[in-house]
Amino acid sequence: MLALAAAMGIGRFVYTPILPSMMTQLGLTAGEAGLIASANYLGYLLGALASAGGWAAGRERAIMLSGLGASAVLAATMGLTTSAAAFVAIRFLAGLASAFVMVFAAAIVFGRLAAAGRSDLQSVHFAGVGVGIAISAVMIALLHVASAGWAAAWFWSGAISAAALAGVAVLAERGPPAAAGAPAREPGLPRNRALTSIILAYGLFGFGYIVTATFLVAIVRQNGEGPLFESLVWLVTGVVIVPSIYLWQQVAGRIGLAKAFAAGCAVEAAGVVASVALGGKSGPIIGGALLGGTFVAITALGLQLGRLAAPDAPRRVFALMTASFGFGQIVGPVVAGIAAEATGSYLWPSLAAALALVIGALLVVRAD
Repeated sequence: MLALAAAMGIGRFVYTPILPSMMTQLGLTAGEAGLIASANYLGYLLGALASAGGWAAGRERAIMLSGLGASAVLAATMGLTTSAAAFVAIRFLAGLASAFVMVFAAAIVFGRLAAAGRSDLQSVHFAGVGVGIAISAVMIALLHVASAGWAAAWFWSGAISAAALAGVAVLAERGPPAAAGAPAREPGLPRNRALTSIILAYGLFGFGYIVTATFLVAIVRQNGEGPLFESLVWLVTGVVIVPSIYLWQQVAGRIGLAKAFAAGCAVEAAGVVASVALGGKSGPIIGGALLGGTFVAITALGLQLGRLAAPDAPRRVFALMTASFGFGQIVGPVVAGIAAEATGSYLWPSLAAALALVIGALLVVRAD
């Protein structure tokens, strides 16, 4: 939980609550903001794909800790420059670091849980994303009260991440994760419409969730609701994530993975629309709650769907679905930023994101 709180909740998503101040104080445009976000997601995609090989076997703990250290340093480095080009480079490297932490922390934690017969605790591990987001929301609120600028937010993000690194270093046991021998060569992926639909739907989900996940706090700033309310919206997003994984797994157990995935996409689409259509304080609060209540859980459900569709090639399908998801979330911020800059509003890019989520839901239901 600590590892994901630092590398994902803060290292990957703290950009969202800091972004409005960067746009105001540095004059960043929505297009530039989207490009910086996409660079981080490109780094994450490449890091996730690179982690899929067997080169790191036996070095998972060291790589995870190195990724956490890099994430902390890179967060602090963001506060040392005002160059948009430097922001792009730093966030790209931060994306690589967060991917290494995500993959190798999961390898360690899941191996230990499986050996202990407690795989039901995986949801606690993923709840770290919400814990990190909630911590970052409180941090941003306190810094606003102290009249600190955007750079201070990055410095404190680095400091909090470093503290998490120290905790993880103490808690993570030495030695490789529990494993069942060397990985065997997998067969090719099955060629069928169901798997193609699932992979395409996962990419649409990546596009649909990331627009709101990147610009939600900027939407609140544009509505003029104030920095403390911005932090409240982001806090709600993080807090709701914590129980969401467990709850959606219960839903999937009742109605099946495909229908649960589709339902999650539909709920998230409603939140995306609410964030820009309802206005006032209710729209962003509802949007944040429905975003936090779905996106981490849908990510997990989608991977489970892919594994179910290609049970003999789990690593291959994981890599392909990660690529599809990554492409969607790389394109999303760029398109949304350009559209918002051209129209002066996040309405149309948010509606496009909601439409992508609905289409993804329909594809999966049809493939079931």
